[in-house]
Amino acid sequence: MNNKIHVLYIDDEDNNLKSFRATLRKDFKIFTAIDAEEGLRIAQEEEIHVCIADQRMPGMTGTEFFEQMVKINPDPIRILLTGYSDIASVIDAINKGEVYRFIDKPWNIEQIKNSIKNAADIYFMRSELKDKNEKLKKLHSEMNQFVYSLSHELRGPLMSISGVSKLAKMEITEPHVLEYFDMIDSATLKLDDFIYKMLDFYRSTKIDNKVTKISFKEIIDQQLEAYRTKFDLSHFKINIQINQDHKFFSDDAKIRVILNNLFSNSVQFQKQTPGEKWINLTIDVTESEAIITIEDNGIGIDDKYKTEVFSLFTRATQKNVGTGIGLYMVKEAVEQMGGRIELGSVLAEGTTIKVVLPSIV
Repeated sequence: MNNKIHVLYIDDEDNNLKSFRATLRKDFKIFTAIDAEEGLRIAQEEEIHVCIADQRMPGMTGTEFFEQMVKINPDPIRILLTGYSDIASVIDAINKGEVYRFIDKPWNIEQIKNSIKNAADIYFMRSELKDKNEKLKKLHSEMNQFVYSLSHELRGPLMSISGVSKLAKMEITEPHVLEYFDMIDSATLKLDDFIYKMLDFYRSTKIDNKVTKISFKEIIDQQLEAYRTKFDLSHFKINIQINQDHKFFSDDAKIRVILNNLFSNSVQFQKQTPGEKWINLTIDVTESEAIITIEDNGIGIDDKYKTEVFSLFTRATQKNVGTGIGLYMVKEAVEQMGGRIELGSVLAEGTTIKVVLPSIV
């Protein structure tokens, strides 16, 4: 590509075209057209960075030319030459032709040079931004494919290992060998859980909201069944209250990420001492928002960690559970949906987290 700025100049006076070319050809690569039709052809066939047109041309004015040019090649930055004051033409040029600036005739050589250079800077910045946006879209698409492909490729072998382990345990009676297979099962379950966490992390932080009508009762019924499979809840008293008399619209996947991580924390960060263990989940839906409150009587959070627990890979306890990304995912999902989150906790007594989500319409 030529390093010079490519300039197209349209004027119905041949002398003006010759003068423009002679004056500026050392600084820029110049294309000229004697009428709008020729100018449109050049704009379609050549790489043009800056286009300059005279307003007063027979058949098609400069403003009308730019209006047509935007349809076939919107990228060049447009400059209008005008030798008279006509506010209607100026308004049309801005609204229809998307003109960058106006230059009075007769034009001054330094003024037009500076105008071309400034316009070209805008062209190249826009072009660079367009390229970066295209690369980001491509990267986003590739990341989507990578994440889901990775989860599939990892989970397949994991399920095979788990299946083989179950078959082996049915045929083995030696206690120490069974212990080895229990260790294998524990490791595969932990890795499988981490894969799910990574998928949730990606859904909650990298994917835009996908708004659907939300039934919290359906979501909770489905998720609670999954929780009972995943966790031993036999020692927990679980109280759930859902008050939804209004329609609510939000991102189903992100709501599940929020609920999964809050519930998981309430289970995993319970006291190991004897006594009643409970989790209370309340969801109140109004015309404009949903308020999700989850309470537990677990180990609680020390005051010194309360401002940090929503950060990535931060743990508020030395207890060796969790990945340090659960509450970060909750915060990210809530913020992406325009909501807010409130934390209340007393060490050794329990934790209350309230999430307020707006209905997205």
